[in-house]
Amino acid sequence: MKNKELLNTKEAAHHLGVSTSTVYRMVNRGTLMPSKTPGGQRRFSIEMLNDYLEKSKDIKAPQIPVSYKNKEKNKEENEKDPKEEKKKQVDKRNKLNNLTGTEWLPATKSYFYQKGLGSKHPHAQIERQHPAPFSFQDVENLILFFTKKGMNVLDPFGGVGSTAKACALNDRVCTSIELQKKWNDLAIERLETEVGRGTSDNHVFIVGDSKKVLTTMESNSIDFMVTSPPYWMILNKKADHKVKKERVANNLATNYSENDDEDLANIEDYDEFLNILVDGIFLECARILKQKKYMCLIVSDFRHKSEYVSFHSDLIQKLNNRKTSDGKILKLQGTKILIQNHKSLLPYGYPYAYVENIHHQYVLIFRKY
Repeated sequence: MKNKELLNTKEAAHHLGVSTSTVYRMVNRGTLMPSKTPGGQRRFSIEMLNDYLEKSKDIKAPQIPVSYKNKEKNKEENEKDPKEEKKKQVDKRNKLNNLTGTEWLPATKSYFYQKGLGSKHPHAQIERQHPAPFSFQDVENLILFFTKKGMNVLDPFGGVGSTAKACALNDRVCTSIELQKKWNDLAIERLETEVGRGTSDNHVFIVGDSKKVLTTMESNSIDFMVTSPPYWMILNKKADHKVKKERVANNLATNYSENDDEDLANIEDYDEFLNILVDGIFLECARILKQKKYMCLIVSDFRHKSEYVSFHSDLIQKLNNRKTSDGKILKLQGTKILIQNHKSLLPYGYPYAYVENIHHQYVLIFRKY
């Protein structure tokens, strides 16, 4: 076999769309069986890696880190003292989630690192068709903290179903509203192929304008709301080098829609966009939300031409302490920083001026009182 057909550990991880530590675990479990150089370095054949990718299409475990961790945890806990096990039960007073005290505490950190399957993973191929997807693993963290099993979760910008998938994998029920039929159909296909046939039947998928659909929904009927809304019209700007390389070159969509007047990303005036987003959608979601329940907005700041737009702080100013139509108050509880440490650095502004590489998002956490 030619050397170019053999990859080192880092190259194998990139080929599979996973981390190098995952590759090491796969080797330890016997999932992958590399050869070794005379110097003892592991080498992976491309044929073996492609064979694994093909066989893993119908395997859920590699793409569900929470489930995998729970399996390992259960194995360890079977060997522990029953008294120690008792300490780790969910507190009976905990009406928010199914977490123990030791699981709850680290989840209150003001930051967490973004996770993803990697663009080459078989279960990332539907997600990457959307111009602005967010990782189901990241929204899964929020769903696990802010809901119990069986609870109802709302996403008014459903996209290709990241929230729906996270709900399906964790025994929650999702209501997904998506303006474009194309993305809604892909969300259903995603659940059917990546989670299990018939899974989508357990959730509600609505094709329509959230501004209109939300007004028909019953007040105080949802346990949790989480979404990542459009970041104004940034997807409609002229494609830069990154967009051309990652999306245009791969014949992938670069915006939500072309000329749909109901698409918030097609509104040219920022203040108008912000007002509709807050008053027409988020405050309606707050009305539908049950009292003392939470809503999380995953957003990022961005640049518009030469201006830096602090989108997250604009939303906070517009939403915090707002009164809902059912007479309740929406209050900011905190912000989490979602660190995107995997993103490539690009030489914006070099060598003339400071232009920031934005490698984080904000999770704005509100509660209805």
